[in-house]
Amino acid sequence: MTNGRARLVGPVVRGFDPDVVEALQTAIEKDNPDQTLVVEDHNGYVRIHAPRFLRLTRASLEDAAGRSVPLATLEPAIAGFAGRMKYVGDDELVWYLERED
Repeated sequence: MTNGRARLVGPVVRGFDPDVVEALQTAIEKDNPDQTLVVEDHNGYVRIHAPRFLRLTRASLEDAAGRSVPLATLEPAIAGFAGRMKYVGDDELVWYLERED
């Protein structure tokens, strides 16, 4: 795939809780200061994407939310994602593209 969208990675967040969506966006912006984020609000869901790599730390999310938020508790809010997703311990979540040879 060679179009721009195929190279974006990141979560698709259900919009049922605007506080969660806002906290995620704020935390992702903080954790990825050199990335150009693409945020698309489709009313029922929000896409938060960036080219090739995106990270979310628990510390930034908790700072944005103003409360304790274990990353695993986000799973019901994340309807899907672009790229691959993995947990790095309990404190970081990353989305990335597969290595291209």
